[in-house]
Amino acid sequence: MSTVWLQVGQCGNQIGLEWWQILTSESCAHQESDRYPFFTRDGKLSALAVDSELKVIRKLQKQIKRGVFRDSNIILGQRGRGNNWAYGYHGVRSDGEASLLERTMESFRKEVERRDCYSGTVLLHSLSGGTGSGLGARLCEAIRDEYPLGYILSVTVAPHQTGESPLQNYNSLLSLSWLQRYADGVLLFHNDDVLKKTSALLRNTTAAVPTGTQPQISFSSMNTYIASCLAGLMYPINMFKTGSKLSMGMEPWELLRSVCPIPAMKFLHTAQACKRGTAFWDSLASSVVHSLPRESPSGYPHYSTSVLAVARSNQDDSFVHSQNSVLLKLKQAYRCVPWNPFPLDCWIDFKNIIDPGHHSHSLTVCANHSSAVDLLKWVMEKSRIMYEARAYLHWYWKYGCEEEDFRQAFDTLHSVINNYGSVGD
Repeated sequence: MSTVWLQVGQCGNQIGLEWWQILTSESCAHQESDRYPFFTRDGKLSALAVDSELKVIRKLQKQIKRGVFRDSNIILGQRGRGNNWAYGYHGVRSDGEASLLERTMESFRKEVERRDCYSGTVLLHSLSGGTGSGLGARLCEAIRDEYPLGYILSVTVAPHQTGESPLQNYNSLLSLSWLQRYADGVLLFHNDDVLKKTSALLRNTTAAVPTGTQPQISFSSMNTYIASCLAGLMYPINMFKTGSKLSMGMEPWELLRSVCPIPAMKFLHTAQACKRGTAFWDSLASSVVHSLPRESPSGYPHYSTSVLAVARSNQDDSFVHSQNSVLLKLKQAYRCVPWNPFPLDCWIDFKNIIDPGHHSHSLTVCANHSSAVDLLKWVMEKSRIMYEARAYLHWYWKYGCEEEDFRQAFDTLHSVINNYGSVGD
């Protein structure tokens, strides 16, 4: 089973850079059998980097010089997409620039043909920018149409609620509705939540930060946290390897099987805790659930339809002895629904890729959790106010968007909110 990794837009490529640094780090002794899901036979990463501007892609030159990233898999446009979903989705209407979509799909086809068997795509992108939201949505749709049997797992970053762009709510609305229609699962990271978790992580690991002060958090630190969560979930697990210990890259698709049992509900919440030294797994579980949203802003409790816990420890089987108590704590904290007889799944591996050079332990938890509704409601509410005021809509009509696109987007997200609202009944 083989996966193609597709990073789109500024945010998607920044996360991709951090992700590939983990996988190609010289400080970690990667077994050749673990490289198979991420590399083609010629030793190149099975990945495509797409952006309408050069500034972030430039940083991939280091990977190209090392012979890790394929030069032909970098697809660039000649101009940005103006933080506009419609501009990203429909592209540039001129004969002067070949379609970014067409060039990406051609490179994607060649990458699929390099693999022994195509199983699916992991798409890295954001909801805010024009390229990440618009082109990301269009690529998700095109890949679903061209390769209907393959899975699509979206790793999606939502913008800060305080605002990164006046168009971000429209962009998020349209992109989320497209993901609901065409993706099989959405690992949803909210910048506000990632900022809090990264800040807490730095406070715990940096002695130089005075008590009561807020450490300085860079976008790179936030992207590193997201990449670390991906590594916790998707780096090869021993239980999915063949008899000859070859990884088949099943992890992303087994994740979907575990936490997306109902196609109508596919938005996933991810949290992670790491520790060096002696393993206290109950303490790690407490750290994971500490920042978990327990109820909506209006006071309604959140529930989980399914939860996956991935425990990694360097040559340490201590988790086996704590497994029952950890899973019980997670089941209670995540409020697993009573109608799912097997709401919890657990993977264990004796190699912690997140902190390979030390005696370390990590617990990564991915849940189909109704807290995703909080973001959807926020996006719906803000977009509805702007839409009824006809604010900024002329920018969307200019690039080919139609009233029907917005109506369908509102209807789609409204349906998702209703589905999640009834999971605890």
